Amino acid sequence: MTTVAAYAAPSSKAPLERTTIERRAVREFDVLIDIQFAGICHSDIHQVREGWGEAIFPMVPGHEIAGVVSEVGPGVTKYAVGDRVGVGCMVDSCRECDNCKAGLEQYCTGGGMTGTYNAVDKDGEPTYGGYAQKIVVDENYVVRIPDGLSLDVAAPLLCAGITTYSPLKHWNAGPGKKVAILGMGGLGHMGVKIAHALGAEVTVLSQSMRKKDDGLKLGADHYYATSDEKTFEELRGSFDLILSTVSAPLNLDAYLSLLKTDGAFVNVGAPEEPVALNLFSVIGGRKTLAGSGIGGIQETQEMLDFCAEHGFGAEIELISADRINEAYERVLSSDVRYRFVIDTSTI
Repeated sequence: MTTVAAYAAPSSKAPLERTTIERRAVREFDVLIDIQFAGICHSDIHQVREGWGEAIFPMVPGHEIAGVVSEVGPGVTKYAVGDRVGVGCMVDSCRECDNCKAGLEQYCTGGGMTGTYNAVDKDGEPTYGGYAQKIVVDENYVVRIPDGLSLDVAAPLLCAGITTYSPLKHWNAGPGKKVAILGMGGLGHMGVKIAHALGAEVTVLSQSMRKKDDGLKLGADHYYATSDEKTFEELRGSFDLILSTVSAPLNLDAYLSLLKTDGAFVNVGAPEEPVALNLFSVIGGRKTLAGSGIGGIQETQEMLDFCAEHGFGAEIELISADRINEAYERVLSSDVRYRFVIDTSTI
């Protein structure tokens, strides 16, 4: 066991505070990672505040982890000491179900994936995330960060990047396709970059025009305010795909009206409250209302390589660990452009 410093929420809705946690000893196929940067995802806040249901405390959040390998188990073949690596939203799965065997570990049906934090591992121990100095992870749930990406801007790709890349690829965003990214936050800004790099015609749908210059700079071709009723009249029947990164309830019927025949509205934002739907909104036009999780390990590596090839990471604001609670409040008030990243040397 190794004792490391971390930031944890001691109970639901409590401020995070500095503490120590125990990491397991390195086993045969484990990698010990010295964490250098950890992104702050909105889902961290949902879970610390039990917005998605009962949680495990104390909780060390963080599933956007970038660092350097400092030790490997005797059976490890994929990584060596000194390698630049990342860990995303899962650290294990059953490995035996059809989804795991197909590289869809995020949809594991043999008990579900083991979350990087707020979960229980196969030994019955709680998992602790990336707001910490070190983490021990099985090599099969670690990805390599290409040399073309600095670790600070790579960290958010382990959630925000793959959460947008996976559905954009699955629903064939690319040349000749009109794609709308709903919401211009931590996920949305990555959706814009990735959809543009895939070759799609990209439109941002945001509450206001406040971030228009940013959206166009990141690769959007068009930018509309959803607070303007004319937007829904003008864009009716326009899109092949709408990717919603919004974690608040939406008027789904209004947004489904913006799809072409056979278009898809895909949710990656996860509101805490149920949403209503008139089924005629999908029946008319044979439209699809769908959801998407993260990506499997292989697809996450593909996403990192894609981002490095196209020369971009996340747009970040680097903070010290003593500013985590302030950052949470700023995320809730949409006051970040576009992802807080913790310099874990300050823990």
